[in-house]
Amino acid sequence: VEDQRARWERKRSRTAKELLETEHKYLEQLDLVLTYFVTILKAKGTLKPAVLETIFGPLESIYSASHVLSLHLEKGNLGPGLENFCQSLDLYGHYAENLEQANKTLKEQVRKNKSFRRFKKLQETRPQFQGRELEDLLPVPLQRLHQYKHFFRDLLENTSPDTAEYQKLAKTVKSVCEVSHWVQDIFDKRENSLQLLRVQKLLKGQKTQVLTPGRWYIREGWLLVVPSKGEELKRRMFFLFSDILIAAKPCHPLHLLNSNKLSCQAVYPLHQCSVDKVFGHTWSQGGLLSLCFPHKTLLLMSSNQQEINDWYRSLTAAVR
Repeated sequence: VEDQRARWERKRSRTAKELLETEHKYLEQLDLVLTYFVTILKAKGTLKPAVLETIFGPLESIYSASHVLSLHLEKGNLGPGLENFCQSLDLYGHYAENLEQANKTLKEQVRKNKSFRRFKKLQETRPQFQGRELEDLLPVPLQRLHQYKHFFRDLLENTSPDTAEYQKLAKTVKSVCEVSHWVQDIFDKRENSLQLLRVQKLLKGQKTQVLTPGRWYIREGWLLVVPSKGEELKRRMFFLFSDILIAAKPCHPLHLLNSNKLSCQAVYPLHQCSVDKVFGHTWSQGGLLSLCFPHKTLLLMSSNQQEINDWYRSLTAAVR
């Protein structure tokens, strides 16, 4: 037991030391943005207060919370430091929610506002920035949130469960994980919106409405449609979403406007669909899937075994 405790203590000391060292580096990065951008821009009035708020969000409050945490860590007061820090964790969620708009506004100001463009360029040439731009420093708090999760978990694993500090660490790990999920959810939704928009732009015309609330993009790819009568196989691009499957074919290559677009051939709702592998169970070449809808059966084929298996998994998951 004594040996185990000594091992825990050594690992814990190492983690606490690394946490403090990286916290100092993190504060230095935040300080660059606050000192060379936020403070000076506020004093000069180069940007309107609302624009400044949009670009930098709650960065000053995030800095204050981390500064207080580092002071507690320096004194070895992990418990009170964590208690205080937990109250500020929501700032990271709000920061993530604002980041896309922050980047958009920053780009806009660089394009339109000549004095801000000159100021930004000048500040970024300072040696303290080491060739980094403001755009590189804005995502730093969210990268740090990811690191916190690992540091606090390691500390928890190497703390005796019968101490008061263990309870505080467990609470902190839970809070950090909740905020991390919140941030990940924001990024997933943003990525999904971009995928839906991309597919919408790929399809000719506006007849097929891809951008629908609650719809999730899953996958896409070329598959061969096996016709019911003895016609030729048709190569089609399929887009799978959480609620529908879209089949499309390329527009004519010589079409003036749509040569690089796809024409939607059919939209299949998945809520009454059943999926079966007709063949492709063995490690043969390729496979065949059968999709049964209330008024149609669709046979899809690929010469790639792995591809058929992937499509089968994705389709059954989407239908389920």
